[in-house]
Amino acid sequence: MEKRAIIVDDEPATCELIEKVLSSAGIVSLTVTKSEEAPAILRQGKFAVAFLDYEMAFPDGPTLARQMRASGSNRLTPIVLISDDQSPAAMAKGFEAGASFFVYKPIDRDRLLRLVRATHGAIEDLHRRTRRVPLSSRVQITFRGQEIEGETVNMSLEGILMRTPRMLPVGSSVGVSLQLNQAMRPVVGVGSVVRLHGHEQMGIHLGRLTLEESQKLQEYLLPLIPGA
Repeated sequence: MEKRAIIVDDEPATCELIEKVLSSAGIVSLTVTKSEEAPAILRQGKFAVAFLDYEMAFPDGPTLARQMRASGSNRLTPIVLISDDQSPAAMAKGFEAGASFFVYKPIDRDRLLRLVRATHGAIEDLHRRTRRVPLSSRVQITFRGQEIEGETVNMSLEGILMRTPRMLPVGSSVGVSLQLNQAMRPVVGVGSVVRLHGHEQMGIHLGRLTLEESQKLQEYLLPLIPGA
């Protein structure tokens, strides 16, 4: 599957340099030089990596990073902030907004290439973690003291799509008990409803599993994920 990057920077020369380095790594780029156009593009598309200028006019890089982290499709995308400001305060603001990496101007091509290779590893891990496997398993969720039974349609290391007789609002925090097979104890943790599909399917992000529960899920799913 083609990997796509988005570059949001009001300096065409910076965009061109990043685009060339990404192209050498087999990544296709979409360049946006007007930051006000970026939110709509990010809402409509999914990207493997994002390069955002820290100091743009509103929305600036940190604002776009926060929007991405609050979204569904680009919530886990590696984000690189491009900045002139190397102060600890600027870095703290960027990482708090959800940045994964920083690159400073003037951009050094070799350093940028090393960074792209680092993000490439993050991209591959993201693809592995979000790759869905069609599986039908019993799942029970609890919401405000009520138990709701259902079954999975598919699942990944990050979450499940379940078929259920009752729908909950997006953003609802739920307890999850996932019975992968009869030979092992259920995977138990806390998740959140991130999307609704039709009138009988809910997507649940499993973002708050303990290390033990996460490892249990990985041991079961990884052999089923192509290329994992």
